[in-house]
Amino acid sequence: MTRPVNRLKNILDFALSSLLRRKVKNLSLLTLYTLIVFILASLIFFVQALKKESTSILTGAPDMVVQRQTAGRHDLIPLEYARKITTILGVTAVEPRWWGYYYDPVFGANFTLMVPAARKVEPGNIIIGQGVARILRIATGDLVTFRSYAKTPLLLNIQEILPFESELVASDLILMSQQDFHEMFNFPDGVATDLAVTVRNPRELTTVATKIVEEFPDARPILKSEILRTYDSLFDWRGGMITVVLFSAIISFVIFAWDKATGLSAEERKEIGILKSIGWETADVLLLKFWEGIAISFSAFLVGGILAYAHVFIFSAPLFGSALKGWSVLYPHFRLAPVIDVYQLSMLFFLSVFPYTAATIIPSWLAATVDPDAAMRS
Repeated sequence: MTRPVNRLKNILDFALSSLLRRKVKNLSLLTLYTLIVFILASLIFFVQALKKESTSILTGAPDMVVQRQTAGRHDLIPLEYARKITTILGVTAVEPRWWGYYYDPVFGANFTLMVPAARKVEPGNIIIGQGVARILRIATGDLVTFRSYAKTPLLLNIQEILPFESELVASDLILMSQQDFHEMFNFPDGVATDLAVTVRNPRELTTVATKIVEEFPDARPILKSEILRTYDSLFDWRGGMITVVLFSAIISFVIFAWDKATGLSAEERKEIGILKSIGWETADVLLLKFWEGIAISFSAFLVGGILAYAHVFIFSAPLFGSALKGWSVLYPHFRLAPVIDVYQLSMLFFLSVFPYTAATIIPSWLAATVDPDAAMRS
């Protein structure tokens, strides 16, 4: 028992000293290796965290949203639709929703204006998100003026600023009374932007949606599950887009690492010849190169993974967060809850550690099988 342990200990000591003798080469390889792992792990962490965050947010979304379309475009829906949908078997509630977008030409930002259903906002007051307060540089109690569709100024008091925790979904949000909303957009009476439908049994959602389309051919029911799939596809597409952009850099690194791993230098071949001449077995040489490869690849995976975790979950991914968040002007400031996808992290570990380790063993095996004298003279 003692002899195998001592043998392994000696091999590990020699592997460490061998890495330190070629520290410039190994450090440059480790730096590039770590950088690639850092970028890929950051993408995985960020996309998974955003998907988890969107799923949590949409948990409170209505079972179904019904919109009206005219010539394939979203149009205002008559409130008469709500009254008829309420009579469909299985429907428990139908809530009209009033919301829209306001473009501010001064700051080049789009704000989302909405009449809240869950809380009351008095006419003349608004509740705004953190992003709106930040870009307009206003605080609670200040007055702000918007230009209505009737070309008249609409003076509103800042009643409240939504908390930081809601910034991911409410950064550009402005909540106002229904009276101010109608005045702002010259909104006609008897219509809403869309309808939020609640169904008693989630398994009946498809049936209810079919009945709505049969009753109103110009209606378009959107299920919550469809919204979740859309968000998943959207974040997957954006993460894939960045991976494609970085693909050339990744391929360059793979070629570089493969060349460094498979091409033994004259010094390394001489070292293997000396080890064989003093009694090392071929298995010992392979075990030595295995540990050298593991030390570099696993260190790159570990350091790259830790840096990616800090980059995404502590510093909110400043390197490519803007490309994945998708905001144009009002970028929300938020900190994502840590989410680790074990499967994807395992795939990254397998693809980053094992290929390099295997690539270091094969040329070493070829060098270890030749005559030690020939190896030392090569």
